[in-house]
Amino acid sequence: MPPAKKRKTRATAEAKEQENTNPPDPEPSAAQEVPSSSTFTSEAAPAQAESSTSSASDAAAKAKERMERFKALQARAKTGAQKNLKEATLESQRLATDPNLLTSLNRKSAIASHNLLKADTEAAGEDFERKRAWDWTIEESERWDKRLKKKEAHRDDQAFQDYRQDSRKVYKRQIGNLKPDMDRYEKEKMAAVERAAASGGLEIVETDDGELVAVDKDGTFYSTADSTGFVEHKPPKDAVDRLVKDLQQAEDARLKKRKERMGQNGEDGDVTYINEKNKQFNQKLNRFYNKYTAEIRDSFERGTMI
Repeated sequence: MPPAKKRKTRATAEAKEQENTNPPDPEPSAAQEVPSSSTFTSEAAPAQAESSTSSASDAAAKAKERMERFKALQARAKTGAQKNLKEATLESQRLATDPNLLTSLNRKSAIASHNLLKADTEAAGEDFERKRAWDWTIEESERWDKRLKKKEAHRDDQAFQDYRQDSRKVYKRQIGNLKPDMDRYEKEKMAAVERAAASGGLEIVETDDGELVAVDKDGTFYSTADSTGFVEHKPPKDAVDRLVKDLQQAEDARLKKRKERMGQNGEDGDVTYINEKNKQFNQKLNRFYNKYTAEIRDSFERGTMI
């Protein structure tokens, strides 16, 4: 029995029709052949080698620059550490050195030099005072004599005479510690001269030798016993603050001396007496019994006494 014929379906028929209508693509010719991978490799090799060489040189240059900067920073840190160590050593030496000892050594050295020069001069048969005066000017000699005279007067003025004299010594000490602003004083003086000259109260006159002299015609510039111009002066704020600071320092010094004086007399604690006799009796009791009652008194002060 012959085999049965296969029945064509619609899908099979459509596929066969499409295959018949679309002929197969022709094979590519030799001119249209696709380049192989070996061709791409041979063309890209020089570009890749050049780029890799440039990148390697850039990396080496950057590494060299970083290394130079690192070495510079290392040298800078080393120099700073050495300098800090040197300054710290000098500072420790300055702190370890007693300034009073240095002053004493310098004074002893000056005295020794003076005595040696005096001995050599006297051995040579010369006048020591005359030879020493060769190195001094007249102004220096006068200043030195004035200083010695002032020092001697100050030595004789140490003893208490009266309260007026004591106040004068305090005033002179405060004036000696005062440090005026001379630049500001000169500026204010020139401004006052210009104002007085502009108002007509002060006239600048030139003498025969060419010196300029200010002549006060109405007595408003140069202060006298009848002058009242000082009431219009207003001190600056920093001058007022300096005055307040000086007064506060004087008050602190007074309280400190008072406390020390009271401590010497046994009055630095609470007042436990009613008169001078009772005070002396309490001081006598403290001398004998303080070492035994210290713990009891501390307990009373702490509030832990039962």
